[in-house]
Amino acid sequence: MSTDIFVIGGGPAGLAAAIATRRRGFNVTVADAIIPPADKACGEGLMPDTLAALSTLGVSISAADSFPFRGIRFLDRGKAVAASFPVGCGRGVRRTTLHRMMIEKAEAVGVKLRWGAHVDFDALRCSWIIAADGESSLARKWAGLDARLRDRCRFGFRRHYRIEPWTDCMEVHWGRTCQVYVTPVTTDSVCAAAISRDSQLRLDDALRQLPDLARRLKPGAIISTERGAVTSSRKPKAVYRGRIALVGDASGSVDAITGQGLCLAFRQATALAEAIECGDLAQYQRTHRQIARRAEWMARLLLTLGDRAQVRRAAMCAMAAHPKIFAKMLAAHVGAFYEINHSDPSDGDYGAIWAGEGARTEPGPDARRVHAE
Repeated sequence: MSTDIFVIGGGPAGLAAAIATRRRGFNVTVADAIIPPADKACGEGLMPDTLAALSTLGVSISAADSFPFRGIRFLDRGKAVAASFPVGCGRGVRRTTLHRMMIEKAEAVGVKLRWGAHVDFDALRCSWIIAADGESSLARKWAGLDARLRDRCRFGFRRHYRIEPWTDCMEVHWGRTCQVYVTPVTTDSVCAAAISRDSQLRLDDALRQLPDLARRLKPGAIISTERGAVTSSRKPKAVYRGRIALVGDASGSVDAITGQGLCLAFRQATALAEAIECGDLAQYQRTHRQIARRAEWMARLLLTLGDRAQVRRAAMCAMAAHPKIFAKMLAAHVGAFYEINHSDPSDGDYGAIWAGEGARTEPGPDARRVHAE
């Protein structure tokens, strides 16, 4: 097969890289052994910066295919604190729906898609190879890029419940040895995902640590099979070699509690396309490191809160007493700068300035509201 760019892996990261390079005029082929749409155990919540990165690729998430949430809420032992995104909203969207939409975009721009295909790495004839075959990437190993600086794993389990969303936020519930995050994905269903360091701790085990949440997520409301996945904090030494580049989880990853995995993949895809157009993958290496810094910092912070209950409870008390702390933390998380408007401190309404990457989206009626509960 003759092609300019061969992408190994047809998940969201591979499709993003294919779309980004095809839009720059390259002939692009994607190959994957799966038959779409592909599912994966994940939280299914897209932050505003993720939606902006998708928009850069020409992909829009419609209201009909998703459910909006205005911000993030942390809950721990009866205490809760919440903040809205400084600009715009997030969207809960089923992973299979997102995959279908990205396939449609790839086909529309002229990417060649080969599903159910097994790749013979040594037989590839192309100018560039993009490895997007996930955390356990075989292409990365074949390219001699498997050396890493850091590799720590946790384990996640996810399923869906036929329940009308009870909140306008994505919720993170902190248990004794785990976290469960809940994302509204449709008008009548939510996604619940548990993450811990224990490979045997399933979602039902996690809910025993969270009785208030367990009362909402009743067994009779389950509508999907429980799926599991490994989530890693992994940093490889290099993301390219010669004319082979890594993207998405194959190029390193942050813990899923950050909700930033797809955002990183989409931004990496755009950066990689620019570097290939310039013929300089060293440029991609530099940009890749810059893209990852914010998510890596937030992952360290959130994992510290998860591992150290006393630190977490002190932080929750501080954020509940001073809501601006959590608002600034969330703004930093999505790549925006938060400016506090002191004109009327009594109403809890804080102004926001967008200084993040990608397109700015307009806020909804509650997009600037920040409060503690």
